[in-house]
Amino acid sequence: MPRNRPPYPPELREQLIALVKAGRSPEELSRDYEPTAQTIRNWIAADAAEDDPDQLGRAERDELAQLRRENKILREEREILRKAAAWFAAETDATPRRRSRS
Repeated sequence: MPRNRPPYPPELREQLIALVKAGRSPEELSRDYEPTAQTIRNWIAADAAEDDPDQLGRAERDELAQLRRENKILREEREILRKAAAWFAAETDATPRRRSRS
């Protein structure tokens, strides 16, 4: 069972990213500091994604996922309304009644 621990301070994260950019390996840093080598690699990938304008950041990915969910719901609602309108049109008398002019 994984332990829940408080997040690492942003200063530590930035310091370790800078050390990797300076040439030290994540494995070496994980021996000297507490975060695992994989955690440090994840931080480096996230930092690179933030620097690359073609990559979506975490906030953009979350927003995109939310918008796709909303879009799916709206499409389903539109389909339901389309079927309901067709059903009501079939149930009603489509020909208008003529009024007498007398």
